[in-house]
Amino acid sequence: MTRLTSGAVLLRSRGNSDSGKVSFIELFFDLIFVFAVTQLSHSFLENFTWEGAIHLVLLTMAIWWVWIFTAWVINWLNPETFRVRSMLIGLMLIGLIMSTSIPEAFEGSGLYFASAYALFQVGRTAFTVWVLRNGQAELRINFIRILCWLSLSGIFWVAGGTVHEQARLVLWCIALFIEYIAPSMGFWLPKIGRTPTKVWNVEGSHMAERCGLFIIIALGESILVTGATFSSLEWDVLTLSSFATAFLSTVAMWWIYFDATAKTGHHFIAHSADPGRVARSAYTYTHLLLVSGIILSAVGDELLLAHPVGHLDTKTAAVMLAGPALYLLGNMLFMRIAAGVVSTPYLAGIGVFIVLFPFATSMSPLLLSIIVTVALIVVSLWGSVFTERLCQTKQHRDHR
Repeated sequence: MTRLTSGAVLLRSRGNSDSGKVSFIELFFDLIFVFAVTQLSHSFLENFTWEGAIHLVLLTMAIWWVWIFTAWVINWLNPETFRVRSMLIGLMLIGLIMSTSIPEAFEGSGLYFASAYALFQVGRTAFTVWVLRNGQAELRINFIRILCWLSLSGIFWVAGGTVHEQARLVLWCIALFIEYIAPSMGFWLPKIGRTPTKVWNVEGSHMAERCGLFIIIALGESILVTGATFSSLEWDVLTLSSFATAFLSTVAMWWIYFDATAKTGHHFIAHSADPGRVARSAYTYTHLLLVSGIILSAVGDELLLAHPVGHLDTKTAAVMLAGPALYLLGNMLFMRIAAGVVSTPYLAGIGVFIVLFPFATSMSPLLLSIIVTVALIVVSLWGSVFTERLCQTKQHRDHR
């Protein structure tokens, strides 16, 4: 039997029935990000200002990026081996420190957050370079490029953690800019150039399932927020109506992604001649919009349950509409990249939310939420029909 410590076994197998399966250690690892998403939404509720919104955007981008980079790594490494499992458990510890630091990231815990984040990114990538030391040369060089880019951004993360809030914001924005632009540039470095997407020979079904599971994490946060807030309130007609509306909107968001978008993505990435390009654009970037939309929707649900009637201020209205709109925008961009089409249901839903905004402050939170929920339900049903027809057309063309 091949030893578990051999380089071959440390890499995920390709092309068999088990290659796309998500392992239990990956699900265990994701628990850290359940906590992180909860911290993000609660932190924004405690600092419900435009400044708090900026902090939420930056921290959400960071949390998503550290997770999706790990998903890419585990698409190549075999999580059933002792060394890879040990690496993931070590990352969980670092991630717990990072997640715990989120509420005070722009105050006293900035250095803890930044150091944990940088160590997470750099340490995981360095481990991957070590695993690939006797493996495929192009893939190893790719991760050396990634390590250089993340080491550069890590300097700005740690430096930002040592200064005050405004300077910290600037330095962390620079760090995120470096990290977000790097994949689109193929992690270009002087002399050794860039990595072509053909090298990113991802296991499409595994990537699709991993990203779907993160959407479940984010939607689970909506359920947790709704349930926890509802349990602490007096149960009357208004509270029950708000609870039902919040729940149905979460169900509609689940339906939109898993009954339409995810099916399309799985089908097209599995049949793509360049799955690395599809995974980079469709999963790595656009899913950030989906996650951000779900987090904002969870915040909107809690605000709805706390005050279902009465005056609706501009900030609350913006959150209640921006969350679903961002979510639909992410789904629409995903469909455009993966399948080459503009989804009419998603575009129509975004249009409805844009039209609603000027009139939102004249409504009660409950009325606005009901309208948003009905719109999401219509989009989910319409989207399912649209996707079914799209996949049937694609299959018909493939058989011709």
